[in-house]
Amino acid sequence: MDITTERIQIPTEGAAMGGYLARPADGSVYPAVLVFMEIFGINSHIREVTERLAGEGYVALAPDFFHRTGPGVEYGYDEAGFGKGMELLNQLAADEMIADANAALTYLRSRDDVNGDRIGAMGFCIGGHMTYLTACETDVRASASFYGGGVAAPQGPGGQASTLGRTSRIRGRILCLFGDQDAFIPSDQVEAVRSALEESGIRNEIVVYPGADHGFFCDQRPAYQEKAAADAWERVKSLFAEELSG
Repeated sequence: MDITTERIQIPTEGAAMGGYLARPADGSVYPAVLVFMEIFGINSHIREVTERLAGEGYVALAPDFFHRTGPGVEYGYDEAGFGKGMELLNQLAADEMIADANAALTYLRSRDDVNGDRIGAMGFCIGGHMTYLTACETDVRASASFYGGGVAAPQGPGGQASTLGRTSRIRGRILCLFGDQDAFIPSDQVEAVRSALEESGIRNEIVVYPGADHGFFCDQRPAYQEKAAADAWERVKSLFAEELSG
């Protein structure tokens, strides 16, 4: 499927939030997916994921939720990039992240080429956390959280209410993908997420890939695991096809 891409500005209560949009080129109406970035910004990996989704028949939008403290940053997968990204991560607050998710949803629903009743979300690392938080606090129909760090922490971003404690608010279906070698998300945290979803009666799937580390989906990182990444992508495509089509 032919696609088109553009940089956009998303209206917010404060300064506008940047974003990268990819969509099928034919101008027809499609479901939409939010793509939440890692701490490295809307870099080439996140743009590529956004474009892959557009090629599958979605209007895909990667919003820049660092827009308050580091708008437009793009960091590499090296020690320097990690350090700079962590500085911005530590300035995030859950309430602002939720506001940004809602602003991105409002923007998508304002577009003539988006079916506003069929929107999902996916993301990686802090973007995986953002995906889980968005599932809790908005009406997205399907979510795919890749190695979402800190979801099971006692407090949410900025010391605010625990993200895991919000689980019962999820209205859609959620897929959570982890690696069993991920030191950032030990097995007890994965099990805490599993328990919270089950206890709340949320439609969910938890997948833990043997031998996979944090960042296993990104082919620009040393942790890339081709087999796990391919399986995860198929699961994501199935999730969105089942929940967002029609």
